[in-house]
Amino acid sequence: MSAGIPRVLDRLCLRFPSLLVDRIDEHEPGRRMVGVKNVTVNEEFFQGHYPGTPLLPAVLTIEALAQVATLLLVEERGGRPAGQVALRGVDRAKFRRQVVPGDCLRLEITLGHRNGPLVRAHGVASVGGQTVAEAELLLAVYPESPQIDPSARVHPHARVGDATIVGPFAVIGPKVVLGCGVRVGASAMIDGNTIVGDGTEVFPFASIGLPPQDLKYRGEDTRLVIGQRNIFREFVTIHRGTAGGGGETTIGDDNLFMAYAHVAHDCHIGNHTIFGNAATLGGHVSVEDYATISAYSGVHQFCRVGRHAFIGGYSVVTKDALPFAKSVGNRARVYGLNKIGLIRRGFTEERVGQLKRAYRYLLQSKLNTTQALQHIEQDPTLACEEVAYLVEFIRTATRGAILRRGGRRSDDFTDD
Repeated sequence: MSAGIPRVLDRLCLRFPSLLVDRIDEHEPGRRMVGVKNVTVNEEFFQGHYPGTPLLPAVLTIEALAQVATLLLVEERGGRPAGQVALRGVDRAKFRRQVVPGDCLRLEITLGHRNGPLVRAHGVASVGGQTVAEAELLLAVYPESPQIDPSARVHPHARVGDATIVGPFAVIGPKVVLGCGVRVGASAMIDGNTIVGDGTEVFPFASIGLPPQDLKYRGEDTRLVIGQRNIFREFVTIHRGTAGGGGETTIGDDNLFMAYAHVAHDCHIGNHTIFGNAATLGGHVSVEDYATISAYSGVHQFCRVGRHAFIGGYSVVTKDALPFAKSVGNRARVYGLNKIGLIRRGFTEERVGQLKRAYRYLLQSKLNTTQALQHIEQDPTLACEEVAYLVEFIRTATRGAILRRGGRRSDDFTDD
């Protein structure tokens, strides 16, 4: 977070010119934050202050705590903080020892009671484990008004959240709801009954919430619901649902859609997924959490892509793509476990080994699928949530699952 500290602190009203937070060591969103200030003698506030005995003024200790509180209160996404913070009061301030050059000042803020825009915070400043100052801070958080370019066409009935930016020549339809801190790029279009969550970014020329490319669609009032902190790059197209498919397309949180990616009607996408350039979903596709669909790949209608699955570039998926595995090719086959992705996301070597052994039953034994699933369930060394989910995923695959192993270049499923 260190790179964004100066930018976020610009949201602290009447801030003293000095930056009094060097880094953030601990962060519990919405609750607690610990910052660090290294006190050095060459800082401007020491010049001429207490000649011969430079001390950090007590008011600047309070200022440092207020800056950490601001970092905790102001939500930031992609360098775009939302809202302004003002210090409205200081209660029960106690200063227990002097802060001098060379000290490493630890600044801990814990949020307390909230009442509308007002928030109470308890601040403790310490050096070497010894408390040097503490105080109760009263802060006010004011939302930032949306910024709409004069050339943009935003329908009067559209709802635009605080701190949202709408770029030049963008078009926002009458039933659109934009959350807080949304950024809509130049010439992007958002239409239909569409909800866009907080912190989402829509890049130029993206098309969000337009009618589905389904010949059975007759103008029904269907929806598109998008979660928080998603990124839609240039020329991405996301279509709302159809009456016959449930009437709703849904996208979770923290997903990345690279340029020209397409999500068709009635698709349901989880959280933390990645869509490469021109990756395409047919209608009614389900993509679960942490899946990656690489560039120029296509997923057939009604298919599923399991959790932590990796679809290689230029692949064609016509059956359900198995979780935790790499599926590649036209038609896609399994080319090993998505081991790199799993380890990056915190999977232990033990859990990766269990998944490898489960896949060995499925792809390398001479058992049919039913027999392999039975052996997996009966093997006590494979008793874990991920393996149980894999078994259930295969059993509920209405279009069948990709259970063909790739060729010579595919990874084996032996333990390392």
